[in-house]
Amino acid sequence: MNLISGELRAQLLANGRQTLADEGFDPQPVVKLFTPDAGATWLLTEIDPDDEDHAFGLCDLGHGFPELGYVSLAELTTVRGRLELPVERDLHFKADKPISAYSREARMAGRIVA
Repeated sequence: MNLISGELRAQLLANGRQTLADEGFDPQPVVKLFTPDAGATWLLTEIDPDDEDHAFGLCDLGHGFPELGYVSLAELTTVRGRLELPVERDLHFKADKPISAYSREARMAGRIVA
C-alpha cells in the first residue's frame, strides 16, 4: 500500500510551504499512520518542501510520550511491529481540529487520542 497518495502528498507539501510563509500556521493533520501490531501512531500535517523525505506531525511511539517532530518517510516504510506488519494509513481518518489540539490532548492522555 502506498502510505501517502499523490493527493495527500500535495496537501502535505502545501502545508509545508504555508508553514514556511506563516510561523503561526496551525494545520489539521492530513494523514494518520499507525502500526497495526504495535502502539505507534503518527498524525502528519506537512512535508518539508526542501526535503520531501521529512514529514512533520505528532509522533507517538507507544511509550507514553507523544511529541511534535519530524519523521523520515523512508524510515516509516521499514518500521515493523511485533508480527512484522508494516505501517498502514488509516483510510477513515478525518481531522476535526488543528495539530496543536491533538498534541495537547495527547500530552494529557500519554498517547494520541484520535
